[in-house]
Amino acid sequence: DGMNVLFIIVDDLRPILGCYGDKLVKSPNIDQLASQSVVFSNAYAQQAVCAPSRVSFLTGRRPDTTRLYDFYSYWRVHAGNYSTMPQYFKENGYMTLSVGKVFHPGVSSNYTDDYPYSWSLPPFHPSTEKYENDKTCRGKDGKLYANLICPVDVSEMPSGTLPDIQSTEEAIRLLNVMKTNNRKFFLAVGYHKPHIPLRYPQEFLKLYPLENITLAPDPWVPEKLPSVAYNPWTDIRQRDDVQALNISFPYGPLPDDFQRQIRQSYYAAVSYLDVQVGLLLNALDDVGLSNSTIVVFTADHGWSLGEHGEWAKYSNFDVATRVPLMFYVPGMTTSSVSQGERIFPYLDPFSHVSDLVPHGQSEKVVELVSLFSTLAELAGLQVPPVCPETSFHIALCTEGESIVQYLNASENVEEEKNECDDTYRCVNEEPVAFSQYPRPADTPQWNSDKPKLKDIRIMGYSMRTVHYRYTLWVQFNPNNFSANFEDVHAGELYMVETDPNQDYNIYNNTSHGYFLKKILG
Repeated sequence: DGMNVLFIIVDDLRPILGCYGDKLVKSPNIDQLASQSVVFSNAYAQQAVCAPSRVSFLTGRRPDTTRLYDFYSYWRVHAGNYSTMPQYFKENGYMTLSVGKVFHPGVSSNYTDDYPYSWSLPPFHPSTEKYENDKTCRGKDGKLYANLICPVDVSEMPSGTLPDIQSTEEAIRLLNVMKTNNRKFFLAVGYHKPHIPLRYPQEFLKLYPLENITLAPDPWVPEKLPSVAYNPWTDIRQRDDVQALNISFPYGPLPDDFQRQIRQSYYAAVSYLDVQVGLLLNALDDVGLSNSTIVVFTADHGWSLGEHGEWAKYSNFDVATRVPLMFYVPGMTTSSVSQGERIFPYLDPFSHVSDLVPHGQSEKVVELVSLFSTLAELAGLQVPPVCPETSFHIALCTEGESIVQYLNASENVEEEKNECDDTYRCVNEEPVAFSQYPRPADTPQWNSDKPKLKDIRIMGYSMRTVHYRYTLWVQFNPNNFSANFEDVHAGELYMVETDPNQDYNIYNNTSHGYFLKKILG
């Protein structure tokens, strides 16, 4: 009779949340979820761009196995007929439902969000999604633009709403249908914000007076940053308001006041998202399913807010790869809940001061590729087997070890012993998160952020442990998907303790034998 699953996936959300220690943000509803959850403070995506990351964690395979580094191929045709997490739940008797942006739409999910393999019903997309990039942002001159910074009056928007508001309404409707029909469900809800454009109801700006907004702690391009590692944030440059600033490519900094406005709008978009999450969780209480539903909250990757002179995702830095990740498991992360007790009352970010702390916290380094096996185990399903070295021919296996053991251990924050019985999770007894990013050239190009497969010449393989991030940029052949670690174009090494913001690359003054052995592991 297993648990239901509510899987909340947010687009481009880095962990600027109260429950992650951010002092500025107003995120009371996500913080309330955290107060009933185990929160992972060291969770990382496998590639910092939407489609590759989502296909990776939804199949439980790394990008080198999905062979998706861009947006233009469907893994079942191009790599192997891999089962997905929702497909596995569906095959195990769950009603699987997709609302909003779960799979990346388009060819990378066969133009159907992988329906009917992954979902019991055709996925829901909000009708106003198609206006996302239209000119809906009012400029100072009263005209409409396609801006990056886009606070709006919702009543003036097409259909008088926004995509994430529609997704919340549909998800709540489905929760009620599931309750009425007494169906066990796996409901994935994909929110768009804070993905660009930063388009949100304008009242959320009030939460963040501009004078409270600082620049990034390190808004300059680090002196020893290899040029291949830099992402030139081309997508941002294409927005009308940024274009008007005439910034030089690739390193020209944005003016300080504009940087502050981007940061302000990102925060505002996060609070708008928090309201949607709050309404959704409140509805889970309303239908009386909070005591029988696992809730997972995460993002597909992070987003730079001016750190290293960079914006957007498209890099191997923590700001682009690190994601929020929390698991609410009734009876496991919280004491069992009596029927009808409210766990997730809606909290208004305009009036509620959040002082809630995570129920449990784990510092363990974990990866999104572990989601598949972890959710299977939490739901009491058989955990898919670990993939062998090459697994293109195997439909059901996973390259991410379940992290349920860390959920149990997180009660006491001091986790002494390092349980390790698997090559993926642990290299020399130390949990490692692997991320990667492709580049078309050694220097920033107009397509450096999103090179098409045929244009990839270099792959940056990055390894994050609790102590350091080590990245090698190596020659890559897109015709046979091979990386040549004999041909290293550049390297990066940052020590977490002395350089938490990753500004001082010490690769050139370090001997590499130890790190190289681990990354080739």
